[in-house]
Amino acid sequence: MGIVWIILIGIAAGFLAGWIMKGRGFGWLINLLLGIAGALIGGWLLGILGVDLGEGIIGSLITATIGAVLLIFIVNLFNKKK
Repeated sequence: MGIVWIILIGIAAGFLAGWIMKGRGFGWLINLLLGIAGALIGGWLLGILGVDLGEGIIGSLITATIGAVLLIFIVNLFNKKK
């Protein structure tokens, strides 16, 4: 899979993750950037766990969304507003 494909899937995953996290995201731009990073993290994490969602667009999108949601959750742990 090419880098352009990873970026496009990551952008879509960032959008979905921001929607899933409802109010816990960081705005559309940061969510999209976290989605790109989440695509890489999701692929790595599910690979370690031995979960294979397939090579198609749906499997890639689900994997990237899982990674993006996880990344937004982790960033929220360290970004507590007082």
